[in-house]
Amino acid sequence: QVQLVESGGGLVQLGGSLRLSCAASGFTFSIYYMGWVRQAPGKGPEWVAAINTSGGSTRYAASVKGRFTISRDNAKNTLYLQMNSLKPEDTALYQCARVRYGLGSTLDQYDAWGQGTQVTVSS
Repeated sequence: QVQLVESGGGLVQLGGSLRLSCAASGFTFSIYYMGWVRQAPGKGPEWVAAINTSGGSTRYAASVKGRFTISRDNAKNTLYLQMNSLKPEDTALYQCARVRYGLGSTLDQYDAWGQGTQVTVSS
């Protein structure tokens, strides 16, 4: 079955960096667009970033553009999210997700999610 396992979260100070990883299994990773979504405490889920099958095309939410970078390694079946210049408002549970259709820029386009990794940014 489809498995997505995130890692790399933690506690970081304002302005710091983290790199999240997502190990995928149970499906042919290289033929799916992938993305990251997040959910802050007390808020609904928010789409963060998406990447095409080759990694040559990426999209970002306005709130993270210029600070976050999504990438993938199809040989390792792994998705990444490099997060720089972190802010307290980036505090959330970050989940990687598989795109079912479209470009992966809206939440309804996803059909599988990992359990998530917690990112906490202190001020």
